[in-house]
Amino acid sequence: MASVYSKAAIALLGIVAVAAVWHAWRAPVVGQEKRSQERGGRSRAVNVHDFGAVGDGRSDDTAALKAAVDRGGNVVFPRGTYRITETIVLDLDQIGFTSLDGGGVARVVMEGAGPAFRIVGTHGGTAAPRTVQENVWERQRAPRVANLEIVGGHEEADGIAADGAMQLTLSGLVLRRLRHGVHLVNRNRNILIGHCHIYENRGVGVYYDQVNLHQSNINGCHISYCGGGGVVVQGGDVRNIHITGCDIEGNHDPDGPPTANVLLDCAGGSVAEVAIVGCTIQHAHDAPDSANIRMIGKSVLTRGGETTPVNWGNLTIADNVLSDVQTNIDLVGVRGATITGNTIWQGFQYNLRIVDSSHLTIAHNVCERNPPYGYAGPTKNGVLLKGCQDCVLTGNHVHGILGGGVLLENCRRMNVAACNVLDCEGAELRLVNVYHSRVSDCLLRDDRPEAKDESPTVLQVEGGEGNLLADNLLGGKSETP
Repeated sequence: MASVYSKAAIALLGIVAVAAVWHAWRAPVVGQEKRSQERGGRSRAVNVHDFGAVGDGRSDDTAALKAAVDRGGNVVFPRGTYRITETIVLDLDQIGFTSLDGGGVARVVMEGAGPAFRIVGTHGGTAAPRTVQENVWERQRAPRVANLEIVGGHEEADGIAADGAMQLTLSGLVLRRLRHGVHLVNRNRNILIGHCHIYENRGVGVYYDQVNLHQSNINGCHISYCGGGGVVVQGGDVRNIHITGCDIEGNHDPDGPPTANVLLDCAGGSVAEVAIVGCTIQHAHDAPDSANIRMIGKSVLTRGGETTPVNWGNLTIADNVLSDVQTNIDLVGVRGATITGNTIWQGFQYNLRIVDSSHLTIAHNVCERNPPYGYAGPTKNGVLLKGCQDCVLTGNHVHGILGGGVLLENCRRMNVAACNVLDCEGAELRLVNVYHSRVSDCLLRDDRPEAKDESPTVLQVEGGEGNLLADNLLGGKSETP
Protein backbone atom coordinates (compact mmCIF):
# COMPACT_ATOMS: atom_id res chain seq x y z
CA MET A 1 0.00 0.00 0.00
CA ALA A 2 2.85 2.40 0.82
CA SER A 3 4.36 1.86 -2.59
CA VAL A 4 1.05 2.84 -4.24
CA TYR A 5 0.92 6.11 -2.27
CA SER A 6 4.55 6.77 -3.15
CA LYS A 7 3.83 6.35 -6.84
CA ALA A 8 0.82 8.68 -6.62
CA ALA A 9 2.87 11.29 -4.79
CA ILE A 10 5.62 11.09 -7.40
CA ALA A 11 3.04 11.48 -10.20
CA LEU A 12 1.50 14.47 -8.45
CA LEU A 13 4.89 16.09 -8.00
CA GLY A 14 5.54 15.56 -11.72
CA ILE A 15 2.30 17.29 -12.66
CA VAL A 16 3.09 20.20 -10.37
CA ALA A 17 6.56 20.49 -11.86
CA VAL A 18 5.23 20.50 -15.42
CA ALA A 19 2.61 23.12 -14.48
CA ALA A 20 5.30 25.29 -12.92
CA VAL A 21 7.44 25.08 -16.03
CA TRP A 22 4.43 25.86 -18.26
CA HIS A 23 3.50 28.86 -16.10
CA ALA A 24 7.07 30.14 -16.14
CA TRP A 25 7.21 29.84 -19.93
CA ARG A 26 3.72 31.22 -20.55
CA ALA A 27 3.84 34.28 -18.28
CA PRO A 28 6.04 36.42 -20.57
CA VAL A 29 3.92 35.41 -23.57
CA VAL A 30 0.70 36.47 -21.82
CA GLY A 31 2.35 39.69 -20.76
CA GLN A 32 3.46 40.33 -24.33
CA GLU A 33 -0.06 39.63 -25.65
CA LYS A 34 -1.54 42.00 -23.09
CA ARG A 35 0.92 44.74 -23.97
CA SER A 36 0.27 44.18 -27.67
CA GLN A 37 -3.47 44.48 -27.09
CA GLU A 38 -3.02 47.65 -25.10
CA ARG A 39 -0.92 49.17 -27.90
CA GLY A 40 -2.73 48.01 -30.99
CA GLY A 41 -6.24 46.92 -30.07
CA ARG A 42 -7.76 43.60 -29.07
CA SER A 43 -7.01 40.31 -30.75
CA ARG A 44 -10.59 38.99 -30.40
CA ALA A 45 -12.89 39.75 -33.34
CA VAL A 46 -15.39 42.53 -32.67
CA ASN A 47 -18.87 41.57 -33.92
CA VAL A 48 -21.00 44.62 -34.76
CA HIS A 49 -24.10 42.76 -33.56
CA ASP A 50 -22.64 42.80 -30.05
CA PHE A 51 -22.93 46.61 -30.12
CA GLY A 52 -26.55 46.68 -31.24
CA ALA A 53 -26.27 46.66 -35.02
CA VAL A 54 -29.28 45.00 -36.61
CA GLY A 55 -28.40 44.77 -40.30
CA ASP A 56 -31.99 44.58 -41.50
CA GLY A 57 -31.68 47.45 -44.02
CA ARG A 58 -34.27 49.54 -42.12
CA SER A 59 -32.77 50.31 -38.73
CA ASP A 60 -30.20 53.09 -38.36
CA ASP A 61 -27.02 51.24 -37.39
CA THR A 62 -24.81 54.34 -37.27
CA ALA A 63 -24.32 54.47 -33.49
CA ALA A 64 -23.75 50.72 -33.22
CA LEU A 65 -21.11 50.70 -35.97
CA LYS A 66 -19.37 53.70 -34.42
CA ALA A 67 -19.23 51.92 -31.06
CA ALA A 68 -17.88 48.74 -32.63
CA VAL A 69 -15.22 50.56 -34.65
CA ASP A 70 -14.16 52.62 -31.63
CA ARG A 71 -13.35 49.33 -29.92
CA GLY A 72 -10.68 48.68 -32.58
CA GLY A 73 -9.31 45.34 -33.66
CA ASN A 74 -10.86 43.06 -36.27
CA VAL A 75 -14.41 44.37 -36.74
CA VAL A 76 -16.63 41.81 -38.47
CA PHE A 77 -19.98 42.34 -40.17
CA PRO A 78 -22.25 39.26 -40.26
CA ARG A 79 -24.54 38.90 -43.25
CA GLY A 80 -27.00 41.77 -43.53
CA THR A 81 -27.61 45.31 -44.79
CA TYR A 82 -26.38 48.00 -42.39
CA ARG A 83 -27.89 51.42 -42.92
CA ILE A 84 -25.87 54.44 -41.74
CA THR A 85 -26.47 58.18 -41.93
CA GLU A 86 -23.10 59.58 -40.84
CA THR A 87 -19.46 58.85 -41.59
CA ILE A 88 -17.82 56.18 -39.44
CA VAL A 89 -14.34 57.48 -38.58
CA LEU A 90 -11.48 55.08 -37.93
CA ASP A 91 -9.17 57.30 -35.87
CA LEU A 92 -6.26 54.91 -35.86
CA ASP A 93 -4.12 56.66 -33.28
CA GLN A 94 -7.01 56.42 -30.83
CA ILE A 95 -8.35 52.94 -31.52
CA GLY A 96 -5.18 51.12 -32.59
CA PHE A 97 -4.79 48.48 -35.28
CA THR A 98 -8.14 48.04 -37.02
CA SER A 99 -9.67 46.12 -39.88
CA LEU A 100 -13.23 45.88 -41.21
CA ASP A 101 -14.36 42.60 -42.74
CA GLY A 102 -17.75 41.83 -44.24
CA GLY A 103 -16.93 38.27 -45.27
CA GLY A 104 -18.39 38.97 -48.71
CA VAL A 105 -21.94 38.86 -47.29
CA ALA A 106 -22.42 42.29 -45.69
CA ARG A 107 -23.64 45.54 -47.21
CA VAL A 108 -23.39 49.08 -45.85
CA VAL A 109 -25.77 51.69 -47.26
CA MET A 110 -24.52 55.24 -46.76
CA GLU A 111 -27.49 57.61 -46.53
CA GLY A 112 -25.53 60.70 -45.50
CA ALA A 113 -23.05 63.01 -47.22
CA GLY A 114 -19.37 62.09 -47.18
CA PRO A 115 -17.63 58.73 -47.00
CA ALA A 116 -19.16 55.72 -45.32
CA PHE A 117 -15.76 55.08 -43.69
CA ARG A 118 -12.97 57.60 -43.20
CA ILE A 119 -9.58 56.16 -42.28
CA VAL A 120 -7.54 58.78 -40.43
CA GLY A 121 -3.92 58.44 -39.41
CA THR A 122 -1.15 60.80 -38.42
CA HIS A 123 1.60 59.71 -40.80
CA GLY A 124 3.33 62.82 -42.07
CA GLY A 125 6.52 61.30 -43.42
CA THR A 126 7.46 59.55 -46.64
CA ALA A 127 7.71 55.83 -47.30
CA ALA A 128 11.26 55.79 -45.93
CA PRO A 129 11.33 53.91 -42.60
CA ARG A 130 13.30 56.66 -40.88
CA THR A 131 10.41 59.10 -41.40
CA VAL A 132 7.74 56.89 -39.81
CA GLN A 133 6.95 57.78 -36.20
CA GLU A 134 6.79 55.00 -33.62
CA ASN A 135 3.09 55.56 -32.90
CA VAL A 136 2.35 54.75 -36.55
CA TRP A 137 4.06 51.36 -36.26
CA GLU A 138 2.58 50.68 -32.82
CA ARG A 139 -1.05 51.72 -33.48
CA GLN A 140 -1.79 52.66 -37.08
CA ARG A 141 0.04 50.63 -39.69
CA ALA A 142 -1.83 48.59 -42.32
CA PRO A 143 -5.51 49.34 -41.72
CA ARG A 144 -7.69 47.12 -43.89
CA VAL A 145 -11.21 47.13 -45.30
CA ALA A 146 -12.19 43.88 -46.98
CA ASN A 147 -15.03 41.82 -48.39
CA LEU A 148 -17.68 44.48 -47.91
CA GLU A 149 -20.21 46.14 -50.20
CA ILE A 150 -20.80 49.87 -49.80
CA VAL A 151 -23.76 51.40 -51.63
CA GLY A 152 -24.66 55.09 -51.85
CA GLY A 153 -28.05 56.25 -50.62
CA HIS A 154 -27.24 59.98 -50.84
CA GLU A 155 -26.12 62.20 -53.73
CA GLU A 156 -22.87 63.07 -51.93
CA ALA A 157 -22.15 59.69 -50.38
CA ASP A 158 -18.64 58.31 -50.93
CA GLY A 159 -17.29 54.87 -50.21
CA ILE A 160 -13.95 55.08 -48.41
CA ALA A 161 -11.74 58.10 -47.74
CA ALA A 162 -8.18 57.98 -46.46
CA ASP A 163 -6.14 60.76 -44.86
CA GLY A 164 -2.77 60.23 -43.18
CA ALA A 165 -2.92 56.46 -43.61
CA MET A 166 0.17 54.26 -43.78
CA GLN A 167 -0.14 50.96 -45.67
CA LEU A 168 -3.89 51.00 -46.22
CA THR A 169 -5.20 47.84 -47.94
CA LEU A 170 -8.59 47.68 -49.65
CA SER A 171 -9.58 44.27 -51.01
CA GLY A 172 -12.64 42.38 -52.16
CA LEU A 173 -14.88 45.47 -52.00
CA VAL A 174 -17.95 46.36 -54.03
CA LEU A 175 -18.35 50.15 -54.19
CA ARG A 176 -21.36 51.28 -56.21
CA ARG A 177 -23.92 54.05 -56.69
CA LEU A 178 -21.72 56.44 -54.75
CA ARG A 179 -20.18 59.76 -55.65
CA HIS A 180 -16.54 58.63 -55.38
CA GLY A 181 -15.61 55.03 -54.68
CA VAL A 182 -12.21 55.60 -53.05
CA HIS A 183 -11.24 59.19 -52.15
CA LEU A 184 -7.58 59.83 -51.24
CA VAL A 185 -6.88 63.24 -49.71
CA ASN A 186 -4.11 65.28 -48.09
CA ARG A 187 -1.32 62.75 -47.46
CA ASN A 188 -1.08 58.95 -47.51
CA ARG A 189 1.61 56.37 -48.17
CA ASN A 190 1.80 52.83 -49.54
CA ILE A 191 -1.77 52.02 -50.57
CA LEU A 192 -2.93 48.70 -52.02
CA ILE A 193 -6.28 48.38 -53.81
CA GLY A 194 -6.91 44.86 -55.07
CA HIS A 195 -9.71 42.67 -56.40
CA CYS A 196 -12.36 45.34 -55.97
CA HIS A 197 -15.47 46.08 -58.03
CA ILE A 198 -15.85 49.86 -58.24
CA TYR A 199 -18.96 50.24 -60.30
CA GLU A 200 -21.66 52.69 -61.39
CA ASN A 201 -20.61 55.74 -59.40
CA ARG A 202 -21.48 59.33 -60.25
CA GLY A 203 -17.99 60.68 -59.64
CA VAL A 204 -14.60 58.97 -59.77
CA GLY A 205 -13.80 55.34 -59.14
CA VAL A 206 -10.41 55.90 -57.45
CA TYR A 207 -9.76 59.61 -56.88
CA TYR A 208 -6.33 61.01 -56.02
CA ASP A 209 -7.62 64.44 -54.99
CA GLN A 210 -4.74 66.93 -54.57
CA VAL A 211 -3.07 64.24 -52.45
CA ASN A 212 0.57 63.74 -51.52
CA LEU A 213 0.89 60.02 -52.14
CA HIS A 214 3.82 57.88 -53.22
CA GLN A 215 3.57 54.11 -53.73
CA SER A 216 0.08 52.95 -54.65
CA ASN A 217 -0.94 49.77 -56.44
CA ILE A 218 -4.29 49.07 -58.12
CA ASN A 219 -4.39 45.41 -59.13
CA GLY A 220 -7.00 43.04 -60.51
CA CYS A 221 -9.90 45.48 -60.16
CA HIS A 222 -13.03 46.09 -62.18
CA ILE A 223 -13.51 49.88 -62.35
CA SER A 224 -16.44 50.73 -64.59
CA TYR A 225 -19.28 53.15 -65.31
CA CYS A 226 -18.09 55.96 -63.05
CA GLY A 227 -19.20 59.26 -64.58
CA GLY A 228 -16.18 61.30 -63.43
CA GLY A 229 -13.48 58.90 -64.61
CA GLY A 230 -12.06 55.55 -63.57
CA VAL A 231 -8.70 56.30 -61.95
CA VAL A 232 -8.24 60.07 -61.73
CA VAL A 233 -5.23 61.96 -60.39
CA GLN A 234 -5.63 65.72 -60.11
CA GLY A 235 -2.74 67.83 -58.88
CA GLY A 236 -1.03 66.98 -55.63
CA ASP A 237 2.34 65.25 -55.43
CA VAL A 238 1.90 61.71 -56.72
CA ARG A 239 4.52 59.10 -57.63
CA ASN A 240 4.69 55.36 -58.23
CA ILE A 241 1.21 54.40 -59.37
CA HIS A 242 0.99 50.83 -60.66
CA ILE A 243 -2.25 49.87 -62.43
CA THR A 244 -2.06 46.23 -63.52
CA GLY A 245 -4.42 43.51 -64.63
CA CYS A 246 -7.55 45.65 -64.37
CA ASP A 247 -10.70 45.99 -66.47
CA ILE A 248 -11.44 49.74 -66.66
CA GLU A 249 -14.33 50.75 -68.90
CA GLY A 250 -17.11 53.21 -69.57
CA ASN A 251 -16.00 55.79 -67.01
CA HIS A 252 -17.51 58.79 -68.80
CA ASP A 253 -20.68 60.80 -68.46
CA PRO A 254 -21.91 61.80 -71.94
CA ASP A 255 -23.47 64.89 -70.37
CA GLY A 256 -20.52 65.77 -68.13
CA PRO A 257 -17.08 67.34 -68.72
CA PRO A 258 -14.47 65.30 -70.61
CA THR A 259 -12.56 62.78 -68.54
CA ALA A 260 -10.79 59.45 -69.09
CA ASN A 261 -10.75 55.89 -67.90
CA VAL A 262 -7.29 56.75 -66.56
CA LEU A 263 -6.67 60.50 -66.17
CA LEU A 264 -3.37 61.90 -64.90
CA ASP A 265 -3.63 65.69 -64.63
CA CYS A 266 -0.53 67.48 -63.40
CA ALA A 267 -2.03 70.96 -63.46
CA GLY A 268 -1.37 72.56 -60.08
CA GLY A 269 0.84 69.68 -58.96
CA SER A 270 2.88 66.77 -60.28
CA VAL A 271 2.29 63.15 -61.32
CA ALA A 272 5.12 60.87 -62.41
CA GLU A 273 6.44 57.32 -62.35
CA VAL A 274 3.24 55.62 -63.50
CA ALA A 275 2.90 52.13 -65.00
CA ILE A 276 -0.31 50.98 -66.71
CA VAL A 277 0.27 47.37 -67.70
CA GLY A 278 -1.84 44.41 -68.81
CA CYS A 279 -5.25 46.05 -68.59
CA THR A 280 -8.35 46.10 -70.76
CA ILE A 281 -9.42 49.74 -71.02
CA GLN A 282 -12.36 50.75 -73.19
CA HIS A 283 -15.63 52.71 -73.73
CA ALA A 284 -17.40 55.09 -74.24
CA HIS A 285 -17.04 56.74 -77.63
CA ASP A 286 -20.32 58.66 -77.30
CA ALA A 287 -18.89 60.87 -74.53
CA PRO A 288 -17.30 64.08 -75.89
CA ASP A 289 -13.48 63.99 -75.96
CA SER A 290 -13.42 60.69 -74.10
CA ALA A 291 -10.08 58.93 -73.71
CA ASN A 292 -8.82 55.66 -72.37
CA ILE A 293 -5.50 56.97 -71.05
CA ARG A 294 -4.93 60.71 -70.85
CA MET A 295 -1.98 62.46 -69.26
CA ILE A 296 -1.65 66.23 -69.07
CA GLY A 297 1.95 66.63 -68.03
CA LYS A 298 2.27 70.41 -68.15
CA SER A 299 2.75 72.09 -64.81
CA VAL A 300 5.10 74.47 -63.03
CA LEU A 301 7.93 73.73 -60.63
CA THR A 302 8.88 76.11 -57.84
CA ARG A 303 12.37 75.88 -56.38
CA GLY A 304 14.28 78.53 -54.50
CA GLY A 305 11.49 80.99 -55.02
CA GLU A 306 11.64 80.62 -58.82
CA THR A 307 8.84 79.11 -60.89
CA THR A 308 9.55 77.35 -64.17
CA PRO A 309 7.26 75.42 -66.55
CA VAL A 310 7.92 71.67 -66.64
CA ASN A 311 6.56 68.55 -68.33
CA TRP A 312 6.04 65.55 -66.07
CA GLY A 313 6.05 61.96 -67.23
CA ASN A 314 8.14 58.83 -66.69
CA LEU A 315 5.08 56.93 -67.88
CA THR A 316 4.84 53.32 -69.08
CA ILE A 317 1.83 52.08 -71.05
CA ALA A 318 2.43 48.46 -71.96
CA ASP A 319 0.59 45.32 -73.08
CA ASN A 320 -2.91 46.76 -72.78
CA VAL A 321 -6.04 46.30 -74.88
CA LEU A 322 -7.54 49.72 -75.70
CA SER A 323 -10.68 50.53 -77.68
CA ASP A 324 -13.95 52.39 -78.23
CA VAL A 325 -13.35 56.00 -77.18
CA GLN A 326 -12.69 59.23 -79.03
CA THR A 327 -8.94 58.97 -78.31
CA ASN A 328 -7.27 55.84 -77.01
CA ILE A 329 -3.98 57.36 -75.76
CA ASP A 330 -3.88 61.13 -75.33
CA LEU A 331 -0.67 62.75 -74.06
CA VAL A 332 -0.10 66.49 -73.76
CA GLY A 333 3.14 67.94 -72.41
CA VAL A 334 4.61 64.60 -71.33
CA ARG A 335 8.34 64.03 -70.99
CA GLY A 336 9.59 60.45 -70.86
CA ALA A 337 7.09 57.77 -71.85
CA THR A 338 7.21 54.22 -73.20
CA ILE A 339 4.20 52.97 -75.16
CA THR A 340 4.80 49.36 -76.13
CA GLY A 341 2.98 46.16 -77.00
CA ASN A 342 -0.55 47.58 -76.93
CA THR A 343 -3.46 46.47 -79.11
CA ILE A 344 -5.41 49.59 -80.07
CA TRP A 345 -8.53 50.09 -82.16
CA GLN A 346 -11.79 52.03 -82.41
CA GLY A 347 -10.30 55.42 -81.68
CA PHE A 348 -13.17 57.40 -83.16
CA GLN A 349 -10.83 60.36 -83.60
CA TYR A 350 -7.36 59.09 -82.67
CA ASN A 351 -5.68 55.93 -81.59
CA LEU A 352 -2.68 58.03 -80.53
CA ARG A 353 -2.71 61.80 -80.07
CA ILE A 354 0.55 63.09 -78.63
CA VAL A 355 1.16 66.84 -78.41
CA ASP A 356 4.09 68.94 -77.14
CA SER A 357 5.85 65.89 -75.71
CA SER A 358 9.40 64.55 -75.82
CA HIS A 359 11.62 61.58 -75.10
CA LEU A 360 9.07 58.96 -76.08
CA THR A 361 9.47 55.38 -77.30
CA ILE A 362 6.45 54.06 -79.21
CA ALA A 363 7.16 50.48 -80.21
CA HIS A 364 5.47 47.27 -81.33
CA ASN A 365 1.89 48.46 -81.04
CA VAL A 366 -0.98 47.31 -83.26
CA CYS A 367 -3.41 49.97 -84.47
CA GLU A 368 -5.75 47.94 -86.65
CA ARG A 369 -9.35 48.11 -87.81
CA ASN A 370 -10.79 44.67 -87.04
CA PRO A 371 -13.96 44.10 -89.16
CA PRO A 372 -15.89 41.89 -86.67
CA TYR A 373 -16.05 44.85 -84.30
CA GLY A 374 -18.01 46.99 -86.76
CA TYR A 375 -17.84 50.79 -86.61
CA ALA A 376 -15.89 50.57 -89.87
CA GLY A 377 -17.09 53.95 -91.09
CA PRO A 378 -16.88 56.61 -88.37
CA THR A 379 -13.70 55.46 -86.58
CA LYS A 380 -10.76 57.47 -87.90
CA ASN A 381 -8.11 55.79 -85.70
CA GLY A 382 -5.64 58.60 -86.35
CA VAL A 383 -2.02 58.58 -85.22
CA LEU A 384 -0.78 62.13 -84.60
CA LEU A 385 2.43 63.48 -83.08
CA LYS A 386 2.41 67.27 -83.03
CA GLY A 387 5.03 69.60 -81.57
CA CYS A 388 7.09 66.65 -80.36
CA GLN A 389 10.81 65.98 -80.34
CA ASP A 390 13.32 63.27 -79.48
CA CYS A 391 10.98 60.33 -80.12
CA VAL A 392 11.35 56.83 -81.53
CA LEU A 393 8.59 55.01 -83.41
CA THR A 394 9.63 51.49 -84.28
CA GLY A 395 7.99 48.19 -85.18
CA ASN A 396 4.43 49.53 -85.12
CA HIS A 397 1.66 48.07 -87.30
CA VAL A 398 -0.84 50.71 -88.42
CA HIS A 399 -3.69 49.74 -90.72
CA GLY A 400 -6.84 51.24 -92.18
CA ILE A 401 -6.63 54.80 -90.88
CA LEU A 402 -9.11 57.34 -92.26
CA GLY A 403 -7.80 60.77 -93.17
CA GLY A 404 -4.16 59.68 -93.39
CA GLY A 405 -2.06 57.14 -91.53
CA VAL A 406 0.71 58.55 -89.34
CA LEU A 407 1.11 62.34 -89.19
CA LEU A 408 4.18 64.04 -87.72
CA GLU A 409 3.69 67.80 -87.55
CA ASN A 410 6.12 70.45 -86.28
CA CYS A 411 8.42 67.80 -84.86
CA ARG A 412 12.19 67.54 -84.45
CA ARG A 413 14.73 64.71 -84.04
CA MET A 414 12.27 61.90 -84.69
CA ASN A 415 13.32 58.36 -85.66
CA VAL A 416 10.69 56.29 -87.50
CA ALA A 417 11.89 52.79 -88.31
CA ALA A 418 10.56 49.37 -89.34
CA CYS A 419 6.90 50.33 -89.23
CA ASN A 420 4.07 48.95 -91.38
CA VAL A 421 1.56 51.61 -92.39
CA LEU A 422 -0.96 50.04 -94.73
CA ASP A 423 -4.25 50.62 -96.57
CA CYS A 424 -4.99 54.06 -95.16
CA GLU A 425 -7.37 56.55 -96.71
CA GLY A 426 -4.88 59.33 -97.35
CA ALA A 427 -1.09 59.21 -97.21
CA GLU A 428 0.30 56.40 -95.10
CA LEU A 429 3.03 58.66 -93.66
CA ARG A 430 3.00 62.43 -93.72
CA LEU A 431 5.71 64.77 -92.41
CA VAL A 432 4.78 68.44 -92.07
CA ASN A 433 7.51 70.86 -90.93
CA VAL A 434 9.65 68.07 -89.51
CA TYR A 435 13.36 68.72 -88.91
CA HIS A 436 16.47 66.59 -88.46
CA SER A 437 14.60 63.31 -88.47
CA ARG A 438 14.95 59.88 -90.05
CA VAL A 439 12.45 57.51 -91.70
CA SER A 440 13.88 54.13 -92.61
CA ASP A 441 12.96 50.52 -93.35
CA CYS A 442 9.22 51.15 -93.37
CA LEU A 443 6.60 49.43 -95.51
CA LEU A 444 4.13 52.01 -96.85
CA ARG A 445 1.41 50.62 -99.14
CA ASP A 446 -2.23 51.13 -100.02
CA ASP A 447 -3.69 48.03 -101.65
CA ARG A 448 -7.35 48.81 -101.15
CA PRO A 449 -9.36 48.02 -104.31
CA GLU A 450 -10.66 51.58 -104.51
CA ALA A 451 -7.11 52.94 -104.37
CA LYS A 452 -5.60 50.92 -107.24
CA ASP A 453 -6.95 53.19 -109.98
CA GLU A 454 -5.91 56.32 -108.13
CA SER A 455 -2.17 55.56 -107.86
CA PRO A 456 -2.24 56.56 -104.20
CA THR A 457 0.29 58.78 -102.49
CA VAL A 458 1.79 56.86 -99.56
CA LEU A 459 4.51 59.29 -98.43
CA GLN A 460 4.24 63.06 -98.19
CA VAL A 461 6.83 65.54 -96.93
CA GLU A 462 5.91 69.23 -96.62
CA GLY A 463 8.43 71.76 -95.37
CA GLY A 464 11.12 70.97 -92.85
CA GLU A 465 14.77 70.18 -93.53
CA GLY A 466 17.69 68.00 -92.53
CA ASN A 467 15.74 64.75 -92.86
CA LEU A 468 16.88 61.34 -94.11
CA LEU A 469 14.46 58.94 -95.84
CA ALA A 470 16.14 55.63 -96.59
CA ASP A 471 15.39 52.01 -97.45
CA ASN A 472 11.61 52.33 -97.34
CA LEU A 473 9.41 50.13 -99.53
CA LEU A 474 6.67 52.24 -101.11
CA GLY A 475 3.56 50.79 -102.72
CA GLY A 476 2.51 54.09 -104.24
CA LYS A 477 3.70 57.59 -105.00
CA SER A 478 5.82 59.80 -102.81
CA GLU A 479 5.61 63.57 -102.64
CA THR A 480 8.82 64.90 -101.19
CA PRO A 481 10.84 68.11 -101.72
